[in-house]
Amino acid sequence: MGRTRRGRARRARRRLLLPARERGRRGDPQARARQVGGGLRFIVLLLAAVTLLGVWETARHRLTRRRIPLRIHVNGSRGKSSVTRLIAAGLQAGGIRTCAKTTGSAARFLHADGTETPVVRHGSPNIREQLGVFRQAAAEGAEALVLECMAVRPDLQRTCERDIVDSTLGVITNVRSDHLEVQGPRLEDVARSLSQTVPARATLFTAEDVFTGDLAEAARRRGSACRVADPATVTPADLAPFRYVEFAENVALALDVCVAAGVDRRRALEGMWGVRPDVGALERLRIADPAGELVFANAFAANDPESTARIWRTLGLDAPGSRSVVLFNNRADRMRRARDLAPLLGTSMKADHYVLIGQGTSQLADMMRAVPRERIVDLGGAGAAEIWTRTAALCGPGATVVGIGNIGGIGMDVLALLREREVRP
Repeated sequence: MGRTRRGRARRARRRLLLPARERGRRGDPQARARQVGGGLRFIVLLLAAVTLLGVWETARHRLTRRRIPLRIHVNGSRGKSSVTRLIAAGLQAGGIRTCAKTTGSAARFLHADGTETPVVRHGSPNIREQLGVFRQAAAEGAEALVLECMAVRPDLQRTCERDIVDSTLGVITNVRSDHLEVQGPRLEDVARSLSQTVPARATLFTAEDVFTGDLAEAARRRGSACRVADPATVTPADLAPFRYVEFAENVALALDVCVAAGVDRRRALEGMWGVRPDVGALERLRIADPAGELVFANAFAANDPESTARIWRTLGLDAPGSRSVVLFNNRADRMRRARDLAPLLGTSMKADHYVLIGQGTSQLADMMRAVPRERIVDLGGAGAAEIWTRTAALCGPGATVVGIGNIGGIGMDVLALLREREVRP
């Protein structure tokens, strides 16, 4: 019995002599408790710091936002970038110091002095970059900021409007069958998704001609009015001075917004004539080629069926005797878009040849059931120079090459190549 007590005493003394780190390794309950407590304190402090940072950033953004009295949020399926540029140009022409930002084919920040710079991103696009846009616009003394909505998901569109922009004038260009995997599956769902950016106690402007009732009801619920633009108010003479192909409804919509902001309609229109088109805007480029001058119509950014078919008609390619080649840029992550556009080919868009470029071209060819196989040229994976050489060889005198599908990836490379070869007046 005595030996047992003496043994326990010796072990206790040895334990007291062990370094604290060694006792921790041997399972000292007090050491373990201190370690756990320290970890919890670190987590609590970290969460508190993150919370305080969020509160500070929110407060700073609200102060920045108040410095810009006119805030215009542009959403919609098609034409957002063009309408953003048109509104900004019209406001500037009316003497309102304006900044703008587009997020279309190539994101751009339009400075108050009329210059523009690319939006540099480190990683994937994130709606938080709009906070920096506000700071830049405020630093330039902007009285107005025109922002193209960069969110696709309905919940993020809502966040953009209610937490970031808080627009004084809202714009929804139209409702089309694009991004159906996120905003669909029905067009009614797309209208509901886009209405997440309707402003509160303000005015919503739209050129939509089908779901106007849905948008007006969404505006009513937010305490806002809804005004529908009339394309008939824009004449061919109003459109003639544009350097690219612009649509009457886009101009009518932008003019309504500018007039609501206090700008004279004629002055705003004249300012719009000098607008620099977005990379994805519909343009006709005259291209020098050994076989003769060709015309390339850049419709890469019109990636829903209705807009694409309309551009085809606008170019007059549905007329008897017209000669054309479709250049379809496909993306592996946009196969839904390919399935939507494929039924147009060989039906409402009848071309002499169909050149497929980009990714997933064999699957796209299988979807083109109305087109004879001998009219399809698969150049999937080819570079821009080879694509244009092969495409130009298919063109006869007076032919027009129409780029559709997607502008990203090889589409941008082809467009850059053709701009180098463009014959300028």
